[in-house]
Amino acid sequence: MEYSNNYNQTNHPVVNDSLEESLMEVKALEVKLSSTNLPEKLREETMVRVSRLGRMFKLGGYSAEFETVSKYIDWITRIPWGVVSEDNLDIHRAREVMDETHHGMETIKDLILDYIATMQLQSVGGVERLRGDVIPSQVQYQNSISQVPHNRPIGQGVQMGVLKSHVANAPVFLFLGLQGVGKTSIARSIAQSMGRKFSRISLGAIGDVRTLRGAPRYSPDAEPGQIIKSLVRCGTMNPVILLDEIEKASGNKGLLSDIMAALLEILDPEQNSTFVDHYIDYPVDLSNVFFICTANNLGGLSAALLDRVEVIRFTSYSDQEKEVIGKEYILPRVLEDLNISPEYIRIEEEVWPLIIRPVGFDAGIRQLERNITTIVRSAARMIVEGKPLPIVINSSNLTDYVLADQGPLS
Repeated sequence: MEYSNNYNQTNHPVVNDSLEESLMEVKALEVKLSSTNLPEKLREETMVRVSRLGRMFKLGGYSAEFETVSKYIDWITRIPWGVVSEDNLDIHRAREVMDETHHGMETIKDLILDYIATMQLQSVGGVERLRGDVIPSQVQYQNSISQVPHNRPIGQGVQMGVLKSHVANAPVFLFLGLQGVGKTSIARSIAQSMGRKFSRISLGAIGDVRTLRGAPRYSPDAEPGQIIKSLVRCGTMNPVILLDEIEKASGNKGLLSDIMAALLEILDPEQNSTFVDHYIDYPVDLSNVFFICTANNLGGLSAALLDRVEVIRFTSYSDQEKEVIGKEYILPRVLEDLNISPEYIRIEEEVWPLIIRPVGFDAGIRQLERNITTIVRSAARMIVEGKPLPIVINSSNLTDYVLADQGPLS
């Protein structure tokens, strides 16, 4: 009996401490819910689950339930509910940004500028107000036009352009073209020119629709899908989200149908305002997101999905365009990355045709970029070895700087 009394006297405070600690954990979850900008209905539903935790501690099973609820609260409070970034709808700046990063592609750039111009007209209330320079600091938007501040909840006063939710006006592009023609990089430029955050989701070989829609929170691998994760990473509800290589989703017919159906809801402006992630289990408004898709071909894409997007075809680069891109874009970037001054390395004009098409025609510029990088790295070694400067690459010594199996260069 004496041992029993000592045992109780020793452990009773531990039990009390454990209870107090658990109650503090529950209180912390309540505070987290109360201090975050959540939809009221979602807050109420989640608060009910939190209140159950205190009762569950007495009945057992508290730890497992706490982890589930805590993880769920962590995700829903990280979603930027109602937070959007301010759009920059200056088409002249957009042109400058795209010209700085991409040579040519005039048709593509013009189509993008058309959309930005349309968003600008809607945001200021029409042509008359735009041409009359009557652009108030706060514009009363109608229907689909929202007025929001930079990274603050909707309704506090800085403009964001949103195209009307009609299929013909919805900003959903499908960039179609071969590898290396600039589909992904120009999507980044669009985000940069509009002042929006950018997120890329690769759909190559995904075999489970839960990658997009999430897994229910009581399943073993419960977590949100990539759409919700992109919103969390960007911290805004109006980023540019790139759905890359959508035609490379699972080749399994049943799984592919599920993925195409999920994409249809995500991209359709008539449906995506109430997108439901299986983990969050509450409607999330995706109508302010600027979705851009890329594909190498249209095989495997459903007709219903194609009906919701505008297909923009990317053509192959000509040799002349590649030469300009190599000289004005790739070479300066490679030299900057390797911290080498341009005056130390000189590539003669006669070399460019040889490195542009060393092993036949390439639609994109990735092989050209690899060739230029190989040349610059070889020249960098010669600089370190103390060779006379500048290092000059010409047709007679080119084989000293490139790989031995580069077609006509070998």
